[in-house]
Amino acid sequence: MACLLLFRWWRDLYGYVGLNYARDRLVEGYIWCYAVYHEKDFALSRIFLTKQLMLISLMDDTYDSHATIEECRLLNAAIQRWDESATSLLPNYLQRFYIELLRIFKKYKREVVIRDTYHVAYAQKFQDLSAYYLREAEWLHENHKPSFKDHMSLSAMSIGSLALCIGLMVGMGDLVTRESFEWAAGYPNVAISCGKIARLMDDIAAFKGGKAKGDMATSIECYMVEHRVTSVVALSKILSLLEDEWKTLNQALFQHHAQLPVVRRIIKFANSMPLFYAEKDAYTFNIHLKDTVESLFVETIPM
Repeated sequence: MACLLLFRWWRDLYGYVGLNYARDRLVEGYIWCYAVYHEKDFALSRIFLTKQLMLISLMDDTYDSHATIEECRLLNAAIQRWDESATSLLPNYLQRFYIELLRIFKKYKREVVIRDTYHVAYAQKFQDLSAYYLREAEWLHENHKPSFKDHMSLSAMSIGSLALCIGLMVGMGDLVTRESFEWAAGYPNVAISCGKIARLMDDIAAFKGGKAKGDMATSIECYMVEHRVTSVVALSKILSLLEDEWKTLNQALFQHHAQLPVVRRIIKFANSMPLFYAEKDAYTFNIHLKDTVESLFVETIPM
């Protein structure tokens, strides 16, 4: 039932907003969120997280591969205002997306208030993410070559994982207290490590597979330029940093007992990254997920 509801929602949304340049990746997004919430009792959480991921994907593709720098600035200005009165700021092709974005988040808020007792700040995280996307677009427009540290500080946030670490708490009911929500909303180390793991694995996959012309430099390329080392040396350093972030995640299980239900879901999210970034960017090049999709949702399990 959850799959059917999501397919209908995405078909209507994707068709209505008309952003045909954006990746059509509902199945891949659902698999990602299924890795976080496979239990039957968390269908609401799985649906919300998938919807949030798809909205982020639409916004990412707009900033990253289609909009002009001026359109990027206008889109961010509208998202920061978060009001229908800002619709007129946008070019025609983005107006439907913006109106639908506001409508969906209003619906989210009503649904969450019914089911949860804590204050919800998901829209704010979406606004933060838009600002990160704009900064990356500005860097690309200016041909700015950031240091490795600056690159990681921004790209670990813009990967979207941090916003999703907040969104994954929807539907968890009494497992998430107000204190747990406020802790997660403050970008704790476990959430930041999840973002860094996603970024580093994505960059490794992009570097090995060959990134598209015009894409922002990967963390590996930034490290190579800054330290004047070969790709082999840079990749070795990135893999070492990646190992450190996995250790941070493991340590969180022993350091945040009051937030353990949330920590476990964040770690599940991080654990799903190799499925998408082990060799190639399987979210963008979804042919690499074909066997996984078929084994999960098409083929029967032998008894």
